[in-house]
Amino acid sequence: MMSAQPLWQTGEGRRPDLWAVVAIVLLASVFPVDLFPGAPHGQHGVDGQLSGKQGQVLLVHVPVKGQPTDIAGRFLSRRVPFFQGESGPVGLLGIDMQDAPGTHELSIDVTDSQGSKRLSFNVLVMKEKYPVQHLTLPKDKVDLDDESLVRVKAEQEQVKTALEEVSPERFWEGGFVEPVHGTISGAFGRVRIINGQARSPHNGEDIAAPLGAEVLAMNDGVARLTVDHFFAGKGVFLDHGLGLYSMYFHLSDITVQNGDRVKRGQVIGKVGASGRATGPHLHWGVRLNGARVNPYSLLALSVGQPLSARQ
Repeated sequence: MMSAQPLWQTGEGRRPDLWAVVAIVLLASVFPVDLFPGAPHGQHGVDGQLSGKQGQVLLVHVPVKGQPTDIAGRFLSRRVPFFQGESGPVGLLGIDMQDAPGTHELSIDVTDSQGSKRLSFNVLVMKEKYPVQHLTLPKDKVDLDDESLVRVKAEQEQVKTALEEVSPERFWEGGFVEPVHGTISGAFGRVRIINGQARSPHNGEDIAAPLGAEVLAMNDGVARLTVDHFFAGKGVFLDHGLGLYSMYFHLSDITVQNGDRVKRGQVIGKVGASGRATGPHLHWGVRLNGARVNPYSLLALSVGQPLSARQ
């Protein structure tokens, strides 16, 4: 079994273009040491704004004292859950791979013993440059027959229903780990133009690895869904709590069952080429409250500069 040590400590598997991952700290204090010890510093804000590229994860530390009785955030119509850190409420904000570039509001409603108030912050979303791949394939390899189309739609609804559930408990803790060591394709966000028609962007990262290599859970969680789907093949969906999900596709074998509690670094399956795959590799995806984010952005969360709220 591979080590579950966070990659920023091992120095392995790093992608230079992802070290600009942004973390938002909305309080002039240090980041709670129980969450991401040893994380490197990241990109700072521009003209008082915090910035992040499409597909990145931002760390939100709310500037309130004590422990609120209720706190709820919203960004581009998506809910942002919070949990209690050492210095106050903390949350993870995902920028979807296709969120519109520009400045958007992050609003946070806070209720405590003194009453309720709304905090408002500017978040600058910057455009990410995704690769484009042009392919010409036989029509029967691209267009689905009626039976396959019905199956695919049913599987999409199954996944959508599962990912809409938000566990109120945070299962994950500490740093996140890469599920398998291998060659990273840089496929996240890639747009495929097949026979002249644009397809949906690739919403995960592909890691080429030997057939049968062990696949590890990126952090503590619960196995919410194990599948054998048309496109994804054998796959596992892990619920890490508070709207954070990770998914592992094209497996040759699954070693967990629905409802199992798993620990960071635990083997949950083995690399395969099931589903629509041209060779053995792992498709590793992450959804954060509905936002499709680059899973590698979780491995380098860092402390940015404090912001000023508009009340």
